[in-house]
Amino acid sequence: MAWCSAKQKPKYKNLVGKSRAREFPHKELIFRLLTALLRTLIFRGSIIMANKEGHMNMKNMSAKNMENNESNMSHMDHDMTETDHSQMNMNHGDMDMAGADMMMHGGSMMHMGNLKVKFWVSVVLAIPVLLLAPIMGLNVSILSFSSPLIVGIIIVLFDTALYFYGGMPFLKGAKAEIQNKSPEMMTLVTLGISVSYFYSLYAFIANNFLNPTNHIMDFSFELATLILIMLLGHWIEMNALMGAGNALQKMAALLPKTAHLVTDNGETKEVPVSDLKVGQAFQVRSGESIPADGVITAGESTVNEALVTGESAAVTKNVGDKVIGGTTNNNGTLTVKISGTGDSSYLSQVMKMVQNAQQAKSKAEDKADLVAKYLFYAALGVGIIAFFAWLPQGLATAMTIMVTVFVIACPHALGLAIPLVVSRSTTIGAQNGLLVRNRQAIEASQHVSHVLLDKTGTLTEGKFTVNALIPNDGIDETTLLSRLAALEINSTHPLAQAIITEAQAKNIEVVAAEKSQNIPGVGISGNVDGTDYMIVNGNYLTKQGIRFDEAAADKWAAKGNSVSFLLQGTQVQGMVAEGDTIKAGAKELISGLQRRGITPVMLTGDNPKAAEHVANLLGLTEFHAGLLPDDKQKIIADYQAKGNHVIMVGDGVNDAPSLAAADIGIAIGAGTDVAIDSADVVLVKSEPSDILHFLDLAKITNRKMVQNLWWGAGYNVVAIPLAAGVLSFIGIILDPAVGAAVMAMSTIIVAINAMGLTGEKIKNV
Repeated sequence: MAWCSAKQKPKYKNLVGKSRAREFPHKELIFRLLTALLRTLIFRGSIIMANKEGHMNMKNMSAKNMENNESNMSHMDHDMTETDHSQMNMNHGDMDMAGADMMMHGGSMMHMGNLKVKFWVSVVLAIPVLLLAPIMGLNVSILSFSSPLIVGIIIVLFDTALYFYGGMPFLKGAKAEIQNKSPEMMTLVTLGISVSYFYSLYAFIANNFLNPTNHIMDFSFELATLILIMLLGHWIEMNALMGAGNALQKMAALLPKTAHLVTDNGETKEVPVSDLKVGQAFQVRSGESIPADGVITAGESTVNEALVTGESAAVTKNVGDKVIGGTTNNNGTLTVKISGTGDSSYLSQVMKMVQNAQQAKSKAEDKADLVAKYLFYAALGVGIIAFFAWLPQGLATAMTIMVTVFVIACPHALGLAIPLVVSRSTTIGAQNGLLVRNRQAIEASQHVSHVLLDKTGTLTEGKFTVNALIPNDGIDETTLLSRLAALEINSTHPLAQAIITEAQAKNIEVVAAEKSQNIPGVGISGNVDGTDYMIVNGNYLTKQGIRFDEAAADKWAAKGNSVSFLLQGTQVQGMVAEGDTIKAGAKELISGLQRRGITPVMLTGDNPKAAEHVANLLGLTEFHAGLLPDDKQKIIADYQAKGNHVIMVGDGVNDAPSLAAADIGIAIGAGTDVAIDSADVVLVKSEPSDILHFLDLAKITNRKMVQNLWWGAGYNVVAIPLAAGVLSFIGIILDPAVGAAVMAMSTIIVAINAMGLTGEKIKNV
């Protein structure tokens, strides 16, 4: 190896210090070693500035160029199998978190703990190289080695260990990329360290056995520092990336390990949670975590659901209420009948939904992956061109420039730009009761012009009360209510439930009607005591030409009531007016959408007067009333035909076709029933504000994705030509070590930017 002596004046000077190849007192050994390590591993500001003398002298510059190959920061090893953190699976686009702390880059996995071990072992292996390499300027005689051959053998042995141990993640990753016919990041890194290693091996053989005329400098020092910088950078990167995985791990850790199973004789025994089965009952005491989903059969308490649904306030629970496994029972003792455990539990469904969303790819991500793929060929081409362009300056200089180009190019930053942000976003959403099933909904949200809102359950509570019973001549209120209840007794419709509740409150004995049948868009029919009856709306009566008290109906409808009629043949027996309560946050939802430049539209099957009353209270300017089930889909299609992008918000059952037809379908108030295939987004709670929170989350997510894409693209546009030496005419050439450090930082910046997305920001956009 040749290097600059103290008497030689290199034509290119390192901005961070003078030529290091000089003698120094033995007591400075440790200080010099630590200084060199810190300068190399953390960030050597190794930009080389040309002096006034002009061209590079290869003999004078050999030591400087020995610094110029400290690059490479790639991506993780297949061989790691521990599972003590949260799994992250990132194949330049995908991110899969399923409970085991791993990460994939270009087909190469590395467990967080083993990455740490690999780095520190590589540091130990690199120390002899750093001590013995002539570029360090150490007096090797103090180490009892005077033979250049012995020193060279030691360096080669430790370089070989570093290459095959510290460099193995890169080698395996490159192999996987080539096998997949998709060479990217790992292949570039492997090219860089392989050129350094094999050229150093050739230099050792030539200098010691072939007796060349001129001493050939090697890249052994650069190889060691390249691998260390790469591993260190990815260690830092892994720490930055673990946030989203840890969040899912925290959700999984909410379930206790054991439960108090209630036996057939009423006693309790402690069993593993994995032994619980649907239909069994368990007891949960004050301060304990609820082990499974279920329905309360005895007891009363408040439950903290913050870590599951994002609901900060404790929720009061009574007999008949549902509880979610993983939530905390604050006070009191509850007996719960299990409705879901294992794969059917709420937590399991949420985690699976988040993982599926994170694994899917959007159009923007496909484009970013395509650009990242071609970036490899661009970097490879530029590196080869730069090699031949710099070859007249000497082989070592040309190789240094080529290696710098290889290691500074970072398709990985582009590949991770979107999945990192989406991973963080979907996890935060899940923690706040916003479940993104289709990640394309996040990108589509920025184009939304109209939000269509189903009135019942979205803008109103969906809990009706009977406000008026108006019988016609020849029938009293009790008879009217009894017949209405007989027809509705088996229905789950909110209007039906209000009638049943009213009948129970008045102690009316209800016998279910025979031949009961739902009539879509109209009501229900059945036989009560041998007579056929129907419960219908005003539209049906008008279309059939059946007379009814329109003045009375309009009076109650104008107050926001849904008015239904009991019909026998063609005779109206009476009417019932049922009112719903507007949700507390409904008005804020409407105003919030309007502030965002989005037009809210209310859809309802109610009569126009009732719909107008609700619209006026909420400040709505657009609404559609008297709708049949199929009408909602037609309205959505009409808006879309005019070039509008539409969100449909409703429940996941009755509005399933409409949710599927919209650009984005949002199911609201799903509770624990989150497996709604028709919806792109599932809102666990029935809070109107969560619609705004989703839009805010999507807005921040899109902003972060754009920032990362600009960074990933802009970085490579600037870095690759710079590494190729386009600024050499003003005396600036990048050291490969700087290339490696900057490449690592580009990925870390993308990760840190993604981690800047927090749950608190959702509500402050």
